[in-house]
Amino acid sequence: MSFDDMQKVLVADDDAINRMVLGELLKPEYTVILAKNGAQTLERAARHAPDLILLDLMMPDMDGYETLRQLRADPQTAHIAVIFISGLDRPEDEANGLRMGVADYIAKPFNATVVMARVALHLQVVRQRRMLERLAHVDGLTELANRRRFDEVYEAEWLRASRSKRPLSLALLDIDGFKLYNDHYGHPAGDRALRAVARTASNGMRRPADLAARYGGEELVLLMPDTDAAQAQQVVCAICSEIAQLMIEHAASTVAPVLTVSVGGATLHEHGSETASAMFEAADAHLYQAKQAGRNRIVWRQG
Repeated sequence: MSFDDMQKVLVADDDAINRMVLGELLKPEYTVILAKNGAQTLERAARHAPDLILLDLMMPDMDGYETLRQLRADPQTAHIAVIFISGLDRPEDEANGLRMGVADYIAKPFNATVVMARVALHLQVVRQRRMLERLAHVDGLTELANRRRFDEVYEAEWLRASRSKRPLSLALLDIDGFKLYNDHYGHPAGDRALRAVARTASNGMRRPADLAARYGGEELVLLMPDTDAAQAQQVVCAICSEIAQLMIEHAASTVAPVLTVSVGGATLHEHGSETASAMFEAADAHLYQAKQAGRNRIVWRQG
């Protein structure tokens, strides 16, 4: 496992010896981040996004309860698992922490074996939760983002583009004559063709923030933040060309002897004031125009 792949644990304790001991204990297995008070904990949790926080309950200025409350109040850190570590061995302290949403409670003086076992347990839960979240956002056939994931990302990117006055481009891509393809070659062949088109579309997205998703049936959606109309059309044109160059035979097509796609697109510019749903509907309307005009083409509406 590389350094970047190691799970991250934030150790927050005002006692330097405790920080050192816990840090040395955890370093062979995890990336360790240290904080000596509540304010540092909040700042480093937001900056490093740890998988787990070991949080001392008794710290000056801001105790563990208040630090946890502020962690939970910030959407950026609200999901991070927290284990309280405290020299107070009172049931009410443990119960109070559990009511506030801590994952576990370790009493001082801590036992190294117990600490490692509980850290490993809760980090396994984190890994499993993230795996389930990923599966919930992935289309099983194409392995692209699914419609649910697209809807989440699109809403966030549209809001960001509207606030920052940056362009946002959206394209709907539909395989030409796909029902005819399935009828002629069979659904297993149709699934293989759809996966090949999806893989080509995903590989053609140029920026880390770009997203290719399966919207439904044989329809894909391409989301390109910070991409103007000319740039987006260039990307989409290259994808369409790569799909045609797959040379997937389509003898039943009325458009071309190989599998092709039609695309409708729209770009939100800085002076645009339409809603996210209106922009999507514009792209969909231009996809319809592409189909009506003979398919195997791109029809784009600029903002």
